[in-house]
Amino acid sequence: MKSLNNFFGVEAHGTTVRTEILGGVATFLTMAYIFFVNPSIIISAIPGIGPEIYSQFFGAIMVATIIAAASATLIMSLWANYPFVLAPGMGLNAYFTYTVCLKMGIDWRVALGAVFVEGIIFGLITLLGVRAFIVSALPKSVKFATGAGIGLFLAFIGMKNGNIISSDENTFVTLGNIHSPEAIVTIIGLLIITSLFSLKVPGSILIGILLATGLGAFLGITKFHGIVGAIPDVSRTFMQLKISWSDLVTPTFWVVVMTFFFADFFDTAGTLTGLSTSAGLSDKDGNLPRSDRAFMADAVGTVIGAVFGTSAVTAYIESGAGIAQGARTGLASLVCSILMLLTLFFSPLASSIPASATAPALIFIGALMMVHLKNINWDDTTEALPAFITVVTMPLTFSIANGIALGILSYAAIKLVSGRFKEGHWMTYLLAILFALYFTYFH
Repeated sequence: MKSLNNFFGVEAHGTTVRTEILGGVATFLTMAYIFFVNPSIIISAIPGIGPEIYSQFFGAIMVATIIAAASATLIMSLWANYPFVLAPGMGLNAYFTYTVCLKMGIDWRVALGAVFVEGIIFGLITLLGVRAFIVSALPKSVKFATGAGIGLFLAFIGMKNGNIISSDENTFVTLGNIHSPEAIVTIIGLLIITSLFSLKVPGSILIGILLATGLGAFLGITKFHGIVGAIPDVSRTFMQLKISWSDLVTPTFWVVVMTFFFADFFDTAGTLTGLSTSAGLSDKDGNLPRSDRAFMADAVGTVIGAVFGTSAVTAYIESGAGIAQGARTGLASLVCSILMLLTLFFSPLASSIPASATAPALIFIGALMMVHLKNINWDDTTEALPAFITVVTMPLTFSIANGIALGILSYAAIKLVSGRFKEGHWMTYLLAILFALYFTYFH
């Protein structure tokens, strides 16, 4: 314990080894769904899969997802020393499958090649310090709004997973079936977590998830799938990426690469900015120390993921579960990465936790992250409106990257028309121009 304390600087960050371990477990439980959801999305990009080989591809993509996530999270832990986890991103996997492969007709192996190239580019610009510079140039109001926007996004996902809200053809979203077992588990789980947290019970979020899982078993939504299973064969997707000269000279290939680049860059930048502010790890300007190391974890994870057979890796907003539990160092992400690797052996057990059991944790964490709104100058409309746009567009467009992009666009436009052009960083205006071009020609 003493060596862990010294290596990660646990006491220096005002936490304990026990708190960090509980934080890592809490984060793992809220994000483990990706190991089973991601394969179900990526597999749709592969044509001609019959029932006899479906499970083989699904298992291979699951292993790829776990390896990519664990590799990136280990780098985040041991090199960057932050309690953030990374994994193939929701949204990025949907773009990979439904837009690149199914709509644009690009072979899934070529799409993996595009992800690989994007990861290499990420690594290069991180080494050059470009990523850290761009993030530091973001307006303070947008940075603080990003934390709150991510919180609202988390709560939205939690309510959706818990059947508190559902889609509607006329109103887009409406009240879900609150009498359903999923909604009951979510509501009771939220009450448990809130009560335990207010009483300062250690491990309150983790306890709430486990108790909600038990209640789900009583109501018939927690399905026990066993404990140990064999590690699936990864050969179906390992080293299947394709990068040929004909692809590299095709404009469409680079459109795909740059779209992955844009979404991944600002998903990770926004998530790290919001979570670091929430955890008190950022400086007075909202910047994250050692951000280059954190970004490199993303780049390496993306490259490894492409080699094994999955879409781009990004920082996960579910890291907020561990942060809310008190985690502040890389020990929490180390614990989470170990649990990820153990999932290779215990995937039946991990898949037994229903989404409605982790939903209350996401809603609760989202509420905690609203505190960032107090740092915004709401009396200055040139700061307030871009912040508001950033916050609301994240959940409404289901994208952190879109929220940041629209926030920066509105910030630049409002400062310009208000005659307060000099208050913005030159990089902010350059980004605004690039975002305008992106939404005009590529979105």
